[in-house]
Amino acid sequence: MDVLVLLAGMIPAPGERPDDWWESTGCVEARREAGMSGINDPFESFYHDVPRELAEEALRRGRDESSRAGNEPWPLEAWPDVPTKFILCKDDRFFPADFFRRLARERLGIVPDEISGSHCVALSRPKELADMLMGYLKRP
Repeated sequence: MDVLVLLAGMIPAPGERPDDWWESTGCVEARREAGMSGINDPFESFYHDVPRELAEEALRRGRDESSRAGNEPWPLEAWPDVPTKFILCKDDRFFPADFFRRLARERLGIVPDEISGSHCVALSRPKELADMLMGYLKRP
């Protein structure tokens, strides 16, 4: 079965530039209201429940992103016509859970699935995430 899964990710609208997404979705305001706008420490915003040594390794392996990516409009005219899932991380300190609940409903027409864990749930709860993903393949 084909399924598109977004994990704590931006949900662009057709033609929307990533640089515009933050304001057009209300993410900036949602982060401010949730008290997240002032968190600049990646160990607090992304890796707060990841073992420190693993978080440090992840940061060490990080790479810079081209500024060009933020200026390029999302090229599709609509979301692909395939079953789509959105997983939000309930303990994410970068994207508020209520924000993603609203955005998934508005832009994808779905209720997101939820998992405990930080923005980097693949590092903090890999088994739980793998189980969730495998469950998508088993559903009719």
